[in-house]
Amino acid sequence: MTTENTSPAIPSHPWVENYLEHLIVAKGLAEHSIKAYSTDITDFLIFLNDHAGSLETVTDDTLFLYLMHLRSRGLASRSLARHLSALRGFFAYAAGEGWLPESPAALIENPKLPRLLPDVLSRDDVARLLDAPDTATPLGYRDRTMLELLYAAGLRVSELIGLALTDFDAQAGLLRVFGKGSKERLIPIHALAQEFLSTYIQTIRGAFHPKEQFVFLNRSGRGLSRQAVWKGIKRHALVAGISLHISPHSLRHSFATHLLDGGADLRTVQTLLGHADISATEIYTHVQAERLLAVHRAHHPRSRAQH
Repeated sequence: MTTENTSPAIPSHPWVENYLEHLIVAKGLAEHSIKAYSTDITDFLIFLNDHAGSLETVTDDTLFLYLMHLRSRGLASRSLARHLSALRGFFAYAAGEGWLPESPAALIENPKLPRLLPDVLSRDDVARLLDAPDTATPLGYRDRTMLELLYAAGLRVSELIGLALTDFDAQAGLLRVFGKGSKERLIPIHALAQEFLSTYIQTIRGAFHPKEQFVFLNRSGRGLSRQAVWKGIKRHALVAGISLHISPHSLRHSFATHLLDGGADLRTVQTLLGHADISATEIYTHVQAERLLAVHRAHHPRSRAQH
């Protein structure tokens, strides 16, 4: 006796397959990003299938009902916004291809999101963290160089571990970085970071017996993983006596905030960080405001008198 598999088939649609192929070929998105888009859009297809709907007849009312459906499943605003973002991109592409007269998602606003401010290290904390690795050893010198670059250039950890030897122009003091969507940008780094990077490449890196062309290598001579960088930073933060919960991204946040503190304009910081949308950079102005408010409350005589 055989048992048939009665689980429902996962719905698909040629528009979706075409869009995902577009994201791979034209946008150059990473595999995990493609999987996330596919998962979110497929979830919407399941909703349509359960409600006898189709992509060809989706309206803004359909999308509102879908968001209400997601909310009833307990999804928070941030997750709702992610689902809506995936659908907004898909329907904009469908309208651009002429499959739909217009995008039904164009006028739907994102759910209200809580503003989560990133952890930012003080300048003293950054200095202690940078001094934590033992530069008398190859591993320590490598780690010090990585920390210098994370803070000097505001790199994402994926950008740091992806650096190749040809991405550093020592004469110009520039790093060539490939960010999200393989978008290239050039970032100037200060003289001390240049010195550490040049010395590491010329005299330290060979101790790792390189098997790959990445700048930063593990003991086996191969490129580092994100986890290895994260663990290294946690270890050095412990040595430095930093109690704040930090990650590689903490140095990127600190880079941006300290630049704005020093008078850099928002557009410049956006370019250096590689943000496609300036709204992603604007969060650092909120960080500044929070810090100023905390200082005011702690030190203004009238503010202190109320406590």
